[in-house]
Amino acid sequence: MTKLNESESPAEEQPLISHLVELRQRLIWALLIVMLVFLSLFYFANDLYSYLSEPLTALLPPGTSMIATDVTSPFFAPFKLTLVLSIFAAMPFILHQIWGFIAPGLYNHERRIAIPLLISSIALFYSGIAFAYFVVFPLIFGFFTSVGPENVAVMTDISSYLNFVLKLFFAFGIVFEIPIATLLIIWSGLSTVESLASKRAYVVVGCFVVGMLLTPPDVISQSLLALPMWLLFELGLILGRVIVRKPSEDDAQTDE
Repeated sequence: MTKLNESESPAEEQPLISHLVELRQRLIWALLIVMLVFLSLFYFANDLYSYLSEPLTALLPPGTSMIATDVTSPFFAPFKLTLVLSIFAAMPFILHQIWGFIAPGLYNHERRIAIPLLISSIALFYSGIAFAYFVVFPLIFGFFTSVGPENVAVMTDISSYLNFVLKLFFAFGIVFEIPIATLLIIWSGLSTVESLASKRAYVVVGCFVVGMLLTPPDVISQSLLALPMWLLFELGLILGRVIVRKPSEDDAQTDE
């Protein structure tokens, strides 16, 4: 009996092992593509940092510039920026690997809606980063560089600036996923369009609270994050009314 059980256990564990092997292979592919993108961008690391800092350096008073307070900052700040940009640039491939791993476990009607959501989530994340860079940064930095005392020279540390910018990039990139999150809540049956719409007042207050927590302590940046959050929530409700429907009996029979 013991020998029989020992011979059967590998067969029972084989499906789990095969899934783990597939997951490992997909993670390796994702890491390889990030590394390839990083190696191709690292030569332009300083140029990339100069482009990233342009919204601030364009507003600095004459005779001032950004500074490095740490000996290693001139190297590690562009290095960190290039690594993060490599992950951002490789995100479609990373999500494709994730999709390839989970797709076999989805029903047909789930696959039909998951693919557009996956593509939309990538586009919305990039849109959030672009909105932060082209709209939010000029307003925020224009405000910060104009309110300081006249006898104080604005010379920002490059590492502090990078951490600040990446924080806002992540904040706006995630915030722009609100339509997808709202649509998934409705699609999964956790709530309905009518129920979410009735809580609109609480959502608006919550948007400003999140904007206060994720942005610097000024009204401009808080509003620039809170207002898009509310508008994106409304977009999610509209998509919920148009797209989400219960699977038909034909879909259920097809899945079976």
